[in-house]
Amino acid sequence: MTDVALQPDTSVEHKVIGRPMDRVDGPLKVRGAATYASDVTYPDMTHAALVQSTVAAGRIRRIDTSRAKVAPGVITVITHENSPALGSPPAELFFPSARYPLEDDRILHHGQHVGIVVAESPAQALAAARLVTVEYDETSPVLGIENPDAAIVRNPFGFDQSRGDVAAALAAADVVYDQTFHIAAESNNPMGLFATVAVWDGDRLVVQDATQFPRLVRRVLAAHFGLPEEKVRVLVPYLGGGFGAGLRAWPHTILTAVAARMIGRPVKIVLSRPQMFNSTGHRPETRQRVRLGATRAGQLVAIDHEGTSTRGIAEYNPEFITFGTGAAYACPNVATRDAQVKLNIPSPNAMRGPGAVEGNFAIESALDELADQLQIDPIELRLLNYAEVHPQSGLPWSGKALRDCYRVGAERFGWARRDARVGSMRKGHLLVGYGMASVAYEWYVTPCQAKLSVGRDGRAHLRSAATDIGTGTYTIATQMVAELLRIDPRQVQVSIGDTDLPPSPQSGGSGLAASLAGAIENAAANLLRKFDELRGGRTGESYGDILARHGLDELSADGEKTPHPEQASVAPSPAFAAQFAEVHIDPDLGLLRVARMVTVVDGGRILNDKLARSQVTGAVVMGIGMTLLEETTFDATGRIANATLGDYLVPVNADIPDLDVVFVGEPDRFNALGVKGVGEIGIIGVAAAIANAVYHATGRRFRSLPITIDQLL
Repeated sequence: MTDVALQPDTSVEHKVIGRPMDRVDGPLKVRGAATYASDVTYPDMTHAALVQSTVAAGRIRRIDTSRAKVAPGVITVITHENSPALGSPPAELFFPSARYPLEDDRILHHGQHVGIVVAESPAQALAAARLVTVEYDETSPVLGIENPDAAIVRNPFGFDQSRGDVAAALAAADVVYDQTFHIAAESNNPMGLFATVAVWDGDRLVVQDATQFPRLVRRVLAAHFGLPEEKVRVLVPYLGGGFGAGLRAWPHTILTAVAARMIGRPVKIVLSRPQMFNSTGHRPETRQRVRLGATRAGQLVAIDHEGTSTRGIAEYNPEFITFGTGAAYACPNVATRDAQVKLNIPSPNAMRGPGAVEGNFAIESALDELADQLQIDPIELRLLNYAEVHPQSGLPWSGKALRDCYRVGAERFGWARRDARVGSMRKGHLLVGYGMASVAYEWYVTPCQAKLSVGRDGRAHLRSAATDIGTGTYTIATQMVAELLRIDPRQVQVSIGDTDLPPSPQSGGSGLAASLAGAIENAAANLLRKFDELRGGRTGESYGDILARHGLDELSADGEKTPHPEQASVAPSPAFAAQFAEVHIDPDLGLLRVARMVTVVDGGRILNDKLARSQVTGAVVMGIGMTLLEETTFDATGRIANATLGDYLVPVNADIPDLDVVFVGEPDRFNALGVKGVGEIGIIGVAAAIANAVYHATGRRFRSLPITIDQLL
């Protein structure tokens, strides 16, 4: 294809941002040509298998590796007895590193790694791992969120909030609501099994890893091995899903690097599905208490929200259950508090919409109950308490179209057909229920860098350490470069997923798109400025012409995104949404089916309509699983009792109805491209919308998830 002119071109074909362009990495993936960590191989590759604890608490009394060491193909067996001493990762990490399990003989959870076997083949490593015998001095594990023996950490993140006088407002309220909510633990279960390949070249470590946060993995590995960060390279060109499971440097990754250094050969490990359950985190179990005070007209006068989540004995996970409550509604008296209970369980970790999805279920269910008690339409109650400005700061929102979400959602869903009387709607013998929930999810903009180049052939090359975990980063980056440089998307190459490239934040928290977009925009502006200087007032020249005239093969510019001081005049708006659910329930069999869902999202500027719609649709599917099916079950010994996809239920095609997704709103003022981020907003209100619909159909209020057949009967 010929190079395009440098002059501004306003033709339709160069308006690329927002178009529903197909994934640029799609052909590679459908051909099986995309390389995941589990596909990587090196000459002289070895393979590793884990030895895991069969108790949840205590110490290792004796570990016998003698039979494993002489098994066919075995190269080494590493335990706490011969593992090298490692340095400590930086204490200030927001996403903490999981504890290195071979640092001592303590056992803190069932399935803890107590050894790693390295052999010539995967089968030999697995067989030898079974030959390792461990004797324990077992102690009684601390299990269960209600356990009175569990240590409790209050305000673990320093984010507890308070405004007004909640106690006085509750005492004076016309109507007071006070209920508790419980949500079971869930496991992320991405399609791709996590894998790590580690190889040392002198004092330089190269790791292929299934991670959403390669910079974090690099920092942790560098600290553990006492290396400058530039001596560690982490590669993750593709990831088979993560949903938050890839936001830590997990022990199996560290162990693989340790093993590779000890034997002087490349080492690969691929976790099994059961190991994914106890090795890569899970959504914590949560308990919440919600108290609301309101006037009889429906005006909220007090909100008191207390959230408790589980954590590992020696680790923590950021799970801000009540964080979003303070800004959700215009209420003068609000108090929110978080706490964590320390248990002998594998460390929980982020799972899509962490904290917000749990908190939303409690608050939006409580508001539905309040609306029913006051005989006010659920949408009208939310409009009565609509926050026109940010409630905590009083600043105007940078962009809020939640009213449009309500209006468009109600119209598309047919909310006007809802008979408010409980149990009044039927389809044949099936009970029919309508429910809705209001949604907000905090995204972020964090420092991000990118390098953009154009060569004599007119092709642009973008480089950044960002990752694409299946969300479409390759594609939206391509679209942004194509539009900003006014070239065809087929002329754009994107290189990401490599810590040797300009630094980028994690792919998680719905913040990568906004952060990377800002860096790309800045890089493109800097590059165009350089070309303009070289052009010297001439017209009609292509990028290639300019480079050739100056004897240059390529011209590059760096770009960086950081929040700007002038944006302090507005409150950064979350992504907003309204979600509507229709359920059908067989009253004789207790069978519950979600018949349809409508999700209307204010996600700021949508970079790719097709990919954004896919993101929201996938999130809704996860929300249906959370509401009706998913529960990570710990038995009395601390073992996860359903750690396979045969026992842990996830939604499949037959569970999912037609899902309607609509975008409303304008570009957000908080960043130049107006991007918010939509990776998680679609899951946040699903549970509340479905539970509220179940109440409308049956008159039974479910404050515990998942909602199961036996409960409905």
